[in-house]
Parts: sequence; C-alpha cells; structure tokens
Amino acid sequence: MSGAQTASQDSKNSIVKVAAASFIGTAIEWYDFFLYGTAAALVFNRLFFPSFDPLTGTLAAFGTFAVGFIARPLGGVVFGHFGDKIGRKTMLSATLMIMGAATFAVGLLPSYESIGAWAPALLVILRLLQGFGLGGEWGGAVLMAVEHAPAHRRGFYGSWPQMGAPAGLLVATAVFSFFSRLPEETFLSWGWRVPFLLSAVLIGIGVFIRLSVAESPVFAHRKEEAKQPSIPVLEAIRNYPKQILLAMGARFAENGFFYIITTFVLTYGTERLGLPRTTLLNGVLVATAVHLVAIPSFGALSDVLGRRPVYLAGAAACGLLAFPFFMLINTKETGLIWLAITLGIIAHAAMYGPQASFFSELFGTRVRYSGASLGYQLASVFAGGLSPVVATALLAKSGGQSWPISVYMVGLAVITLVSVFLSAETFRAHLVEEAPSTASSGQEASRGHDAA
Repeated sequence: MSGAQTASQDSKNSIVKVAAASFIGTAIEWYDFFLYGTAAALVFNRLFFPSFDPLTGTLAAFGTFAVGFIARPLGGVVFGHFGDKIGRKTMLSATLMIMGAATFAVGLLPSYESIGAWAPALLVILRLLQGFGLGGEWGGAVLMAVEHAPAHRRGFYGSWPQMGAPAGLLVATAVFSFFSRLPEETFLSWGWRVPFLLSAVLIGIGVFIRLSVAESPVFAHRKEEAKQPSIPVLEAIRNYPKQILLAMGARFAENGFFYIITTFVLTYGTERLGLPRTTLLNGVLVATAVHLVAIPSFGALSDVLGRRPVYLAGAAACGLLAFPFFMLINTKETGLIWLAITLGIIAHAAMYGPQASFFSELFGTRVRYSGASLGYQLASVFAGGLSPVVATALLAKSGGQSWPISVYMVGLAVITLVSVFLSAETFRAHLVEEAPSTASSGQEASRGHDAA
C-alpha cells in the first residue's frame, strides 16, 4: 500500500473511531436522561407525589422532568467555555461522570413514604445535575465528530452522536420495559430502581472509550494559530446572535415533538386511554429502532442536498402529522399506535440527522462549542422540557381532548420552519474559517468548501 493510501486509510479509521466513540458515549448519556423521562411518565407520580390525584401527580412528575432541561443551558455555557479554551475531549469524560453519578443516585433515592417532602426535593436536585451534565455533553460530542470528518461527509458523521439519542432511548425503554413486567408491588418497591443503578457500569465503559480518541484537529489547529477567547459564550452572543436565535427556533419542532411522541404518549395512552404500559413501550422501541437507521440516512442526504432542505422537510412533516398522530393513537389498535409513533420518529429524524453538522457550521471555531451548545440547549428549556408539561396541562384543561395538543404541535412546527428558512445554508462551509453570518454568505461558504 502506498504512503498516500496508508494515510487515507488511517484518516478513515480515525474518523470512524471518533464517530463511534461519540455515538457510544452519547448513547450512555441519553440512556440516563431518557430513563428518567420513562419513570416520570409511569411511576414517579405514585412514588414521589402520592398525595395528588393521578393526573396532577403526573403533571408534578413531568415538572421534575422539565427541571433537567432548565439546567442544560448552564451546562452548555460552563462546558462550552472550557471546551472552547481547553479542548473538546477533556469535557466529555466530565459530563459523562456527572450524569452517571446523578442517575445512580436516583436509583437509591427513598420514596415520599419514607422521607416525606425530602424525596421530591432530592429528585429535583438530581435531575438538575443530569441536565447540567447533558447540557455540556452534546456540544463536545458532535464537534468531535464534525470537526474530525471530511468536509463532504460532515452531515453523515455528525449524525453518529445524534444516533446516541435513539440508542439511549432504545436501551432505556427496553430495560424499563423488562423490569415493568414484574408484579406491580415488586416493580414499585425495587424493580424500577435497577435500570438506574445499571448506569454505573455503562459510565465506566463510556469514559474508557472516550479517553482513547484524539482531540479535534480543527480545534488544535485554531489553538496553535490564534489567541483563545477570554469568555467564549459572550463572544458567541456578541458575534453570532442571529445564529443562536435561529438554532433555538430550529429546535422547537424537533425537540418538542420528540418528547410528546416518546414520553407524553406513555401517560396519554395509560392514563387517558387505559392501554397497557407494554403496548406503548414496545411501540416506542419499534420506532426507536427505525430512528437509528433514519438519522444517519438523513444526515448523509444533507451532504448532497444541503442542511436546510432536509431539515425543512422534517419540520413540515411534523406539522402535517400533528392531528393524524392522535387519531391513530385513539384507535387503541396496537399496529396503528406503533405506526403513529414510527411516522413521528421518521419526521423527527429528518431534522435530527443533519442538526449536528448544521448547528456546528453556523459558528466559527473560536466559539463553536459555546455557540452551538447555547442555541441547542436554550431551546430545550422552552421546547422539549415544557412539551410534556404543556401537553398534560392542555389535556386536563380540555377534559381529555387531544386536539389542543395537536394545535400546539403545529405551532412548534411553524416556529422551526420560519427559523430554518431564515438560516444560511452551511453544508459547503469550511470549518476552519469563520462561519457565514447571513444567507447571502453562500458564495463565501462555497469557496471555503472548495478549498477544504
């Protein structure tokens, strides 16, 4: 094999190794985060809020679920700051350990019956720690993949850490579904705790894998040639305010829709329709398996068509599915319920697949970790974190009707459509150069890509 061929093969092996490490680490983080959401939908109302009626208890449980999203922007700012100054790799092990410790502690937490009001209070604190860790995780994981990737494959390789979300959801749902088959009393006593305690093993594996990969070459190049920003998040806000706001808007349909079709649907199906837990959990499992294939497919498609067309198609599909989704769920037919969740997941994947590369390309290297994390995580507070709470409140206010929730989902889709339409196309941008600030920067971005 010639020297050029050897170098090419080494480069390929390197990006595959980095992308795989990003995928595995992110999957473990999301396992922890989604595990909480599943437990909040199915058991936390009875364990930590037993004095409320079922619907109010569920609303309170989803309130603690939302708290994790509130902490995510803070995690994005803190870890983004050090990620832009010190490096992407260093931050990733720290976020993984914070998330794992908080999840393990949830599995040990006494219930309301044992320690009273301290139980939900400690639950909120641990959820805040989960959100803080995950807030710093996303930016570092996607930048490691995107900044290592060849210019013409950033959408594809950037989708690998995005696959960590459905992988984490798949494992969390499967594990929780397995233990939910225990007798009700056993499950509520200790069965629900085991999936949380298993997090300790997964975290050890994830940290070991992440320590084996090299730092981002784009960051290393920038660090050698330029003075590092003193406060990256302030520089990002000052130089990229439009990109931050548009990235936030681009997440509303993606993030809000996702938690309605994977988390709120569990409560809606069991409490409102009286369906068995396993019917809904298995539907989420089937859809998540499809998600794992759809995400890299749409990421790769964005390398050919551009980020905006693929993302816009996904947002439009979410809006169109808002009413049919609940129509299918309301049939109480297992096959149609699974179809509804799967269609929603495919629409979500069209946005989530190209999202990592799209958001990364919106910002210059100096503040890319801070800028991308800020736009991504701020939206989590208003979209994903609130969507199960809003949906539950709308369900209660409407007397159990689903149509107000569908209207809410259409509103999320409209916000995303407008935001992505106003964003610059970035798939030909050169990551070493400063990111395009307006849609008119297309020619500069194209030249950057040609030079890459």
